[in-house]
Amino acid sequence: MGELIGKIAGEIWHYLNEHGEVSVTEIKFSLGYSNSLIFLALGWLARENKINLVEADYTYKVSLKK
Repeated sequence: MGELIGKIAGEIWHYLNEHGEVSVTEIKFSLGYSNSLIFLALGWLARENKINLVEADYTYKVSLKK
């Protein structure tokens, strides 16, 4: 399971690198993974201090740290 979460975290990183700041919902629908897998992968990226998470309009916006 750790390998899958790491793979999805990589996909999210590449998506954010290409698109800039986006909502969690946009990530979910663009990549096609379940909420659980998206949040696990975002947690992975947050733990590695690779992303910014900002609450906005009843959701979260995600971007890469510079």
